[in-house]
Amino acid sequence: MPLLSVWTGPSLRFDLVFECSTTRARVCRLFFPSHCPAGPVETPVYMPVGTQGTIKGVTVGQLEAIDCRLLLGNAYHLGHRPGPETLILAGGLHAFMSWPRGILTDSGGFQMVSLSKLSSTDEQGTHFCSPHDSSEMLLTPEESVGRIQASIGSDIVMQLDHVLHVKTLGEEVYESTRRSVRWLDRCIEAHKPQLRHQNLFAITQGALYDDLRDECIREMTKRKDEVQGFAVGGLSGGEAKTDFCRIVHQSTSLLPRDRPRYLMGVGFPIDLIVCVALGCDMFDCVYPTRTARFGQALVDWGLIRAPVHYISDLGLWFYLEVNLRLTNYTYDFRPIQSGCPCPACSGNISRSWLHAAFGARQSNAASYVTLHNLTYLLNLMRQIREAILADAFPRFVREFFQRRCRPSKTSSGNSDFHIDVEYEFDEVPSWCVEALKKVNINL
Repeated sequence: MPLLSVWTGPSLRFDLVFECSTTRARVCRLFFPSHCPAGPVETPVYMPVGTQGTIKGVTVGQLEAIDCRLLLGNAYHLGHRPGPETLILAGGLHAFMSWPRGILTDSGGFQMVSLSKLSSTDEQGTHFCSPHDSSEMLLTPEESVGRIQASIGSDIVMQLDHVLHVKTLGEEVYESTRRSVRWLDRCIEAHKPQLRHQNLFAITQGALYDDLRDECIREMTKRKDEVQGFAVGGLSGGEAKTDFCRIVHQSTSLLPRDRPRYLMGVGFPIDLIVCVALGCDMFDCVYPTRTARFGQALVDWGLIRAPVHYISDLGLWFYLEVNLRLTNYTYDFRPIQSGCPCPACSGNISRSWLHAAFGARQSNAASYVTLHNLTYLLNLMRQIREAILADAFPRFVREFFQRRCRPSKTSSGNSDFHIDVEYEFDEVPSWCVEALKKVNINL
């Protein structure tokens, strides 16, 4: 199949392989010269989140075994622990964690929201008070890109942007968005020494203001020759789904065709399907790993929820309430999902065993479900790519939603269905219908 376009930068080759004839969905390939032992990163791609260079309960060997090719870390947290000095001595994060594949690092901008009570931002940068030891940290574009992310040695580094909660209104949004453009120029300058080893992505902002999103993308794409990719930031923060889809659709219509498009903070299966159709290539989210620690497994029809005890990030025990209509898994000896290639399902680890292990507070239960959820999403993205390449993506989307809607009482079907599962919805949400209609899919 002839490539539609090829763009080559100092440390990245980006191939546009195929575009859906109906929607904006597309298949692309990213080649990193130093970290492609398993081949290129194929998009659309979901990136598991290893904030501090690790995913709880999962080894790098297990990540390789499920064919994860691009992992996400966080510059703010890695800048605290283990810190740039240790990472430099180790030879970068790849060597430090023995991970031979791709790494993308976020710049620390999101922590301006998640740690808003411990931070303040001005033109220089963001002043943080560490939640770990109360030490102070000034995170500037130069510190994030030129020092911390350079010491990490990630294949993709994100610019430091001024992030506000997505529902912020008024002049503050305009000022923070324009500051993100100014900070991009500082990031570009700080990135120049690493240009042949790392790729800098710009992050477009603008909250829910259409005119500001247009302005930001217009200004940032003027720097197209100095950055290697673009991200859509500032979403997935509790805004209405109709607003979310409107901004994504608007952004992909303006971003360059010959560069990667990364939608930050998105990882619910339904969101991935819709946003691929709208033209996004790359995604990340803590959802599949975090929800696994609650005993929740992703399956084709929604979620399996186990009545389990759970260790929170604070080390506190609590009981997760369960819909009483769901079957108790004590005597359910089936795998989480038949045919799934994850270590739990392919290894005949039953729902009954997982139920007992969660109840006994065994950490390996969460590890099994984490690997299952990651496998599920990585396989979903592979199926999406295959459907796009076959120019059958609209049909794939319709079948996806059919599986996740509760069957009627007269329906027959797979024995896994109907009795002990929580379907994602009774009918396709209206926001999905409207978003997909914009790219010519009628549900």
